[in-house]
Amino acid sequence: MAERRVNVGWAEGLHARPASIFVRAAMASGVPVTIAKADGNPVNAASMLAVLGLGAQGGEEIVLASDAEGAEAALDRLAKLVAEGLEELPETV
Repeated sequence: MAERRVNVGWAEGLHARPASIFVRAAMASGVPVTIAKADGNPVNAASMLAVLGLGAQGGEEIVLASDAEGAEAALDRLAKLVAEGLEELPETV
């Protein structure tokens, strides 16, 4: 299983707008991805309610994971999005 550990780059954490940006990016990645707090249970990264339910704060470590084909590239892009607090999914890493 491919995995990326990153710190949330959005100061407000994964709440409201940042969560919406992340969920849209996870859906657009084309691979099933899970997200979890460092020691927490993974949830579906494409679910707005699940992502909001994590309560991930700015600077907190999260874990992105997937075992699907193409997961490495998708996780790289999502990790960059989260770590840098970007407003949209980067096209390339």
